[in-house]
Amino acid sequence: MAKAKYRYNPHTLSYDKIEMSFRDRLMRAFMFLGAGLIIGIGIYFITDAYVDSPKEKKLKQDNAELQSQYAILNKKLEQMNVVLEDLQHRDDNIYRVIFEAEPIASEIREAGFGGVNRYKELENYSNAELIISTAKKLDKLSKQLYIQSKSFDEVFEMAQKKEEMLASIPAIQPVSNEDLTRMASGYGYRTDPVYKTTKFHAGMDFTAPRGTPIYATGNGKVIQADAESRGYGNHVRIDHGYGYVTLYAHMSKMDVKVGQKVKRGDVIGYVGNTGKSVGPHCHYEVRKNDEPINPVNFYFNDLTPEQYAKMLEMANDPSQSLD
Repeated sequence: MAKAKYRYNPHTLSYDKIEMSFRDRLMRAFMFLGAGLIIGIGIYFITDAYVDSPKEKKLKQDNAELQSQYAILNKKLEQMNVVLEDLQHRDDNIYRVIFEAEPIASEIREAGFGGVNRYKELENYSNAELIISTAKKLDKLSKQLYIQSKSFDEVFEMAQKKEEMLASIPAIQPVSNEDLTRMASGYGYRTDPVYKTTKFHAGMDFTAPRGTPIYATGNGKVIQADAESRGYGNHVRIDHGYGYVTLYAHMSKMDVKVGQKVKRGDVIGYVGNTGKSVGPHCHYEVRKNDEPINPVNFYFNDLTPEQYAKMLEMANDPSQSLD
């Protein structure tokens, strides 16, 4: 029960009991209710602004974890980019150099994605900037990996062709010559054994007993196997591809036919003394794009560095040729 209230009356020098009408009581009640409502609303907004609900706390926690995961993902992307850059460097400066191929242009490797905004659907997320940045890195890495994969396909194909080319280019001596005693005359101007005049000798002469095997110096296809009037006698020509053709002359017997494919080391004939020759030997020529070149540069599969130096010295001796 509410306590009675009194007011001091100076006229009567006594306390008069205060009587409140229903209207006053109603007004006072509304005042208390209004004040309570205002205070409640204020507390609500303050709480809403500065105090998180359990649901908001959970969302913020999830958001923090998501940002942490994106940070880890971006770190891994950076590490993958470092590895990819190393592969690109090796590709351009090692593999393609070995196979004499042009490096891939940087504008191709670094090209982005054109056209419409492919990240528009990501712009409505709360962490749109972080998500779009990561998506761009992933797309760029994906494209660069694709380009690098295609490049390695090309390098592999070039390696196969290089292997074929290395097997085809002349690389051994045409007759067995382990001690180098069979090299009789080198490439260059030599004295003609018949006319005794100085004449250009377009190959190298290897002496050997009649019937000594003559070997193909590289993989190729026989394009000639007969005798002719130029003085070669029985001779064989092999087209090795890549512009290389070798000639083996003065054979006693030819052991291949035109159109036959041969491999390095196959016996193609035997040493003889046919044609313009003053003794049993094999006259050997190497031609590149139909121009004679010094065969001494094509024995790298046969000789040690010391033997090669000795061969060069012997080949440079301006002696008389044998044909």
